[in-house]
Amino acid sequence: MRRLTHVRLPKPLINDAGSLWWVLLDDQDIIESVQPMDNGAAIAGEDWGGDWLSPMGIDLQNNGGLGISFPEASLNDLPRLFDLLDQLWIDGVDAICPTFISCSVSSLQRGLLVLREARKNHRSKRCRLLGAHLEGPFLSKTRNGAHALECLCSPSLGALEERIQGVESEIDIVTLAPELSGSFDVIHKLKSLGIVISLGHSSADAIISHSAFQEGITMLTHAFNAMPGLHHRSPGPVGEALKNGDIAIGLIADGVHVHPDMAVLLQKLAPDQVVLVSDALSPYGLKDGCFEWDKRLIIKEKGSCRLNNGTLAGTTVSLL
Repeated sequence: MRRLTHVRLPKPLINDAGSLWWVLLDDQDIIESVQPMDNGAAIAGEDWGGDWLSPMGIDLQNNGGLGISFPEASLNDLPRLFDLLDQLWIDGVDAICPTFISCSVSSLQRGLLVLREARKNHRSKRCRLLGAHLEGPFLSKTRNGAHALECLCSPSLGALEERIQGVESEIDIVTLAPELSGSFDVIHKLKSLGIVISLGHSSADAIISHSAFQEGITMLTHAFNAMPGLHHRSPGPVGEALKNGDIAIGLIADGVHVHPDMAVLLQKLAPDQVVLVSDALSPYGLKDGCFEWDKRLIIKEKGSCRLNNGTLAGTTVSLL
């Protein structure tokens, strides 16, 4: 038996995340009980000094790592992919939605089949591959961020079918811009397939966002980034999501994509809606430097990745 003392536990498991707790473990380190610590209490055990005890993370937006980018993956990359999944487990990530930025149809389908093969080799203490997150290609050309403009296209059932027919079961999330003509037809189709639809890389205002949430969008992709911000005269998609109360709000909390104070404010306003995502890119786990990505160069420095023109492309920090 072991006892951990002065432990903090995260919301929403408890009402007060500032309280300290002690945790009793059995001989297999399985939690037997969790009890609050009184202020000033002295209890024998392994003092954690206020460190957090939390479940492992699930990352709904992970673009790759150790040099692998999911849209560019081939069967020859499987050994490196397994190394990445093992590293993610060590970094505290239990599962990811492997994310595909806007890319060619052939790259998308090849990458999805590589992931299908990789799932056959899951083992204990290896990060799980959930269904893919298609971040595009039905995105706003004025909010494209690091997505190549030539890979974007107008939403239509035909364009959707061309990309996902036969691999629908490999996909869990699709990010799109609901203000684009034809987007609601795509939303209805994705909803019928049981795929989560997320608003992102969009110029949608609060009115369009409200309609999109009513029609089936249930998430925001990296809130504040590549979408209108939260303005006192124009609440935009973030304000509408907060008002709705049931929309998952993806947040890159690296301190660069969103100012730390805004991240804290969002957590205070909607603790049950915020979903942390890493938006990790292929240089995750590698040293700083320049890397080829999507036939372009990205610069990795201090946990962030940028294109040559300074456009923020993603992170290389772990989810937790």
